[in-house]
Amino acid sequence: MKHSKIDFKDVQGLVRYGYGRLPESCFLLLEIISPRAARDWLKTLDVADAEELSTPPDFALQVAFTHSGLRKIGLSSEIADQFSQEFKTGIYEESRSKRLGDVGENAPREWQWGGDSDNTPHLMLMLYSVKGGLEARKNATVDGLSSAGLALRGCLTSADFGGVEPFGFKDGISQPTVDWDGKRKLDGRDELEYGNLVALGEFLLGHRNEYGKYTDRPLLDLANDPRGILAEAEDKPGKKDFAFNGTYLVFRQLQQHVGRFWKFLDDQVGGDRSERQRLAELMVGRKMGGEALAVKSSSPIPGIDSDKRDANQFTFSSDPDGTRCPFGAHVRRANPRNADLPDGTRGLLSKLIRTLGFGGKGFRGDLISSVRFHRILRRGVEYGEPLPVNDAIKNGGNEIGERGLHFICLNANISRQFEFIQGAWLSSTKFDGMTEESDPIIGNREAVSECPFTNSFSIPQEAGLRRRISGIPAFITVRGGSYFFLPGIRALRYLSSLETD
Repeated sequence: MKHSKIDFKDVQGLVRYGYGRLPESCFLLLEIISPRAARDWLKTLDVADAEELSTPPDFALQVAFTHSGLRKIGLSSEIADQFSQEFKTGIYEESRSKRLGDVGENAPREWQWGGDSDNTPHLMLMLYSVKGGLEARKNATVDGLSSAGLALRGCLTSADFGGVEPFGFKDGISQPTVDWDGKRKLDGRDELEYGNLVALGEFLLGHRNEYGKYTDRPLLDLANDPRGILAEAEDKPGKKDFAFNGTYLVFRQLQQHVGRFWKFLDDQVGGDRSERQRLAELMVGRKMGGEALAVKSSSPIPGIDSDKRDANQFTFSSDPDGTRCPFGAHVRRANPRNADLPDGTRGLLSKLIRTLGFGGKGFRGDLISSVRFHRILRRGVEYGEPLPVNDAIKNGGNEIGERGLHFICLNANISRQFEFIQGAWLSSTKFDGMTEESDPIIGNREAVSECPFTNSFSIPQEAGLRRRISGIPAFITVRGGSYFFLPGIRALRYLSSLETD
């Protein structure tokens, strides 16, 4: 069965919108006590879909399940076991924790929630509201949990930082453009230029991804959907697609040590305010207002009119030596903005030369996997109270209260997308040919095999030796997290219709 047009009524709204216009939010971590009552409750739940409305809503509710939650509410093992291995084993699995950098103080055993099977919720309700409207909605929802066969195990509240993250940088700038209209040519060919338009199947299951393939997911026989609720699989005629229009949701609660961050930088520059900010911007890879360091403001971008440029329309090709944006800067690690082959001129001959391994401007282009296979949709929100830079330094780096980011991302393949970015790019000490460096912002600074130091940050200079900052402390501590599945609306109806004890 061919689904030629996306049915936004079958997609939870978070995938398309992110709910930036609803600045108040909270996340309820729930345990299923009575599966039958929970299924009845699920039938009544008003889950916001992705259909465009003439009047923006003032409230939106989303629901996501862990693997244990899907089993608890009644999904058969025959279906649930077809989910990806990383989703089934959880974010806290020991070897996975090492790859993600969740060791030392960031180890799951230290987490407030989600650190093991006993401390992982069955499902999460995500509530988004206009200012002043969340508290009443949250209270009404919590009051009804007992009769719904659910128990509240945690409530994570957010805060509105006015478009900046706790360290003070403008946030949410770089996002892939989802190919809702099917414009991408998914023919398996190499791409010679970086592009921001990404295949729908990288974010929603049941659609073709950047390889032109369908990600493995739970499929079931027609007989297992007697009410005809689920859509048929696009790639498997005669099968129903439980995961169609659903996505994996990664949630990580990241405490940001704002005082420690600005005090360390202040000490490095001897209290010089402009140099302190400059060093912070070099570590992040953007100016605090969001402008990219990799390109000069006057540099033209092919195909982009100067009056239509924004902070996301650039690559690092104009900064091959990392003198404007260091190779290890956070935004360069998180999104190297490369294509399938190293930079070079266009044309068939150029492609042949580059395919054979010649013609690149340097060796670094061959060290980083193509970005288009590792994109994620970020939907995170801040929490806690803002801490101004001067106050952070004045207190000697000591902080009162906790602040940070509820990191949320959506992807169709946790291993190839979130885990690859986190493990191979952000946490790796070998990223882009470097040594003894982890991400300067989110790195854990723990020693790894054959690399006793991971607390450095190098800054290439246009003339002379590179500048090197050493002894960088950890600025982020993981406080909790889990892997969830954000089902399509049809899948939610299917779960609520199950008749099982």
